[in-house]
Amino acid sequence: MTDFNIRRRDFLYGLAGLSGSVIASQLPFESASAQAVRINGAGASFPAPLFQRWFVEYNKINKNTQVNYQSVGSGAGIKQFMGNTVDFGASDVAMKDDEIAKVSRGVVLLPVTAGMVVLAFNNKDVTTIKLTRQQLADIFLGKITNWNQIGSPKSKPIRVIYRSDGSGTTGVFTKHLAAVNPEWKSKVGEGTTVQWPTGVGAKGNEGVTATIMQTDGAIGYIEFGFAKKNNLKTAQLQNKAGKFVPATLQNGAVSLSQIQLPANLRAFAPDPSGERAYPIVSFSWIMAYKKYPNANIVAPLKQVLTWCASKTGGQKFSTDLGYIPLPDNVIQRVTAAINTIS
Repeated sequence: MTDFNIRRRDFLYGLAGLSGSVIASQLPFESASAQAVRINGAGASFPAPLFQRWFVEYNKINKNTQVNYQSVGSGAGIKQFMGNTVDFGASDVAMKDDEIAKVSRGVVLLPVTAGMVVLAFNNKDVTTIKLTRQQLADIFLGKITNWNQIGSPKSKPIRVIYRSDGSGTTGVFTKHLAAVNPEWKSKVGEGTTVQWPTGVGAKGNEGVTATIMQTDGAIGYIEFGFAKKNNLKTAQLQNKAGKFVPATLQNGAVSLSQIQLPANLRAFAPDPSGERAYPIVSFSWIMAYKKYPNANIVAPLKQVLTWCASKTGGQKFSTDLGYIPLPDNVIQRVTAAINTIS
């Protein structure tokens, strides 16, 4: 491996935290115990920094429960969950009905957190940009190619960065573009993977963040917490009401409040209304099985999931890391769903 690749690998690992994994406990258990339980999960990179904090904090109060979470992307997380190789999966697009039907043990969808997809950029000549709905689509369609087309005082090529892996963040972002731009809907569409008209791919929110930071003129879509942690500038986006809205947790909460969860707790708001509504927001789901063959894991799993969803537990860490705390009514629904796991 060259020195450059070693430095890049270490940089990505620093962004991802613990070599792309979210390890609940790097500390040994206080003592060997018959009650010690290891829970394994994999999936979305969107909530990975929050999961990292959650599982470390939970292990401080319950040394015998160790949660290992691999940030591999929503698409890979769904595949591993469907393949019964993990105890839980995570995805920003939940699961489709046909995918759920293939899981013989049953599926419980748990919207445990929420966040915003932001347009982060690297251009020293620009402090902020305001993108219309048309401009946003045209950048990723390859029709807007220079920064002077979106308000920069200097000419500079736009370097589009997108997710190369199966990604819930991509799913949320393209769902919004398909909802607001007919050309995007017909030519590209929506999904965890799409055929991008332009740009360079990178793996995970971690990889897109790193590539933006290392590329002059770059613009790409990432979860808000990654931009916040790395002090990346983000665009103001035009919402349905025609207002240019910055990415703030308050504006994201306005959008989140419009999502009415059905019985299966899976719902989206691809184009929320309201003058303060930030236009790209989504829940992020943990996917648990309805039934576990190993009875020893059931109680510890339900306990950690209940703690993650509670206001005095995991939700209190949301704001600092750039995530939207769950509303009380959603916490109640999630807690009730957790109790159905057996």
